[in-house]
Amino acid sequence: MIVLLLTGCSGMRVVDSQVTSFAPARVPEGSRYTFERLPSQQNKATAQDQLEAMAEEALAKVGLSRDDQAAGYSVQVSASQRAQQDVLDRPALGWNLGWMVGNGGVSVGRGALFPGLDVRTSYWREVGLVIRNRATQTVVFESHATHDGPWSDSDAVLPAMLDAALQGFPEPPTGVRRVNIEIAR
Repeated sequence: MIVLLLTGCSGMRVVDSQVTSFAPARVPEGSRYTFERLPSQQNKATAQDQLEAMAEEALAKVGLSRDDQAAGYSVQVSASQRAQQDVLDRPALGWNLGWMVGNGGVSVGRGALFPGLDVRTSYWREVGLVIRNRATQTVVFESHATHDGPWSDSDAVLPAMLDAALQGFPEPPTGVRRVNIEIAR
């Protein structure tokens, strides 16, 4: 019984992403790509290098390989994230005394001596992938994944979101869908 309890606490966690994908043309398995950067991404080279390394692993899982010299496709990868603190009210516990001057009496009632506050931080993230045919500059695949959760470790969450964005590649389902990816705690 103890083993079951410990396994449940230390196992996996689910990164649930809302994914929207578009695939106007098919990208053949085994295709080669290079990364393309926007001017705004060139100013953040270290962060973009890390994001592209995560994307390279996700793209390899769907049969694409990076080849900066002989690439038939370009991949533009982006990520946005923000932290938000929410203050949640909890019911206050305890008793306090109150008196009413108008009646000249003393009354006892339940109230809050200290309001119960609970501060929680949530992390919203979005990743995007755009794949273009380099010869025609035509977009052949586009996908975006968003996730809102309690985990601050972007190095673990972003790769799962990239995997979610590529689920179903090269012919993903149409419309918005929820994709769950399990990662280690």
